[in-house]
Amino acid sequence: MARQSQSKSGTAPKRKSRGFLQTSGLLQQRIRAASEKRGFAETRLLTQWAEIAGVQIAAIAQPIKVGYSKQGFGANLTLLCNGANAPMLQMQIPQIIERVNSCYGYNAIARITLTQTAPTGFGSGFQEPKSEFAHKPKHKELSKVQIEQIETSVKDVADTALKDALELLGKNILSRRGQ
Repeated sequence: MARQSQSKSGTAPKRKSRGFLQTSGLLQQRIRAASEKRGFAETRLLTQWAEIAGVQIAAIAQPIKVGYSKQGFGANLTLLCNGANAPMLQMQIPQIIERVNSCYGYNAIARITLTQTAPTGFGSGFQEPKSEFAHKPKHKELSKVQIEQIETSVKDVADTALKDALELLGKNILSRRGQ
């Protein structure tokens, strides 16, 4: 049998592989297909949102989709933000439109719509940091008698997880009563 990969002149075919490829090159078509489903013709708007909109805006808002109206007078960019940051973001809409249009290179975006969500609905990058106390709240230390009293009051509970939770609750209540 003759090898089919060789051409008629008998020379070996040229090698198509170029060695290792960058991950971005391999994923570019998949990212483009996924972003085009939501109306993003330019994937740069999704992948480089922090550079385009600015770090402060990117911390409180995320682009969701680009919708095109029937009239064709520019697109509508939908941003996701939490309710507390929506008024601040509303005031910055002209600057955001200007920055996004500079990314596209023409006036692609005419309007921005804000979609509000609860802070828990955001990804980890959108949640506000939890408040940290400069000092720990001081609690009164319990005596051995109080600890034994708590343990005897919950000794009849069969479920160990419930028993441990009730002991902790009792300790917390008694330690705060002295304040």
